[in-house]
Amino acid sequence: MRTQEIFKALSDPTRREILRMLRQKPMAAGELSDAFPITKGSLSHHYNILKSAELVRVERRGQFLVYSLNTSVFEDAMTMLVDLFDTNGGSKQKKGVKR
Repeated sequence: MRTQEIFKALSDPTRREILRMLRQKPMAAGELSDAFPITKGSLSHHYNILKSAELVRVERRGQFLVYSLNTSVFEDAMTMLVDLFDTNGGSKQKKGVKR
């Protein structure tokens, strides 16, 4: 899992809003850009960071780029965070290990 890239991607409010929008449905880049008062070049930078973190998938449909969530990466990140902050003595994998 690309932990550093995931946290970098999630650290920006614009990228978090893109992810919130994609929770509803896959969306074309132009459709997403209508929701933000920034240039398409700036949004492209945000899309690239999200792709680098593997939080979104992109598919070309004719002349459009359509973005969708990569939910498996979210599940892996959530598991990592739960394990990191587990106050019950560690992850399921470490239950048999004495401390």
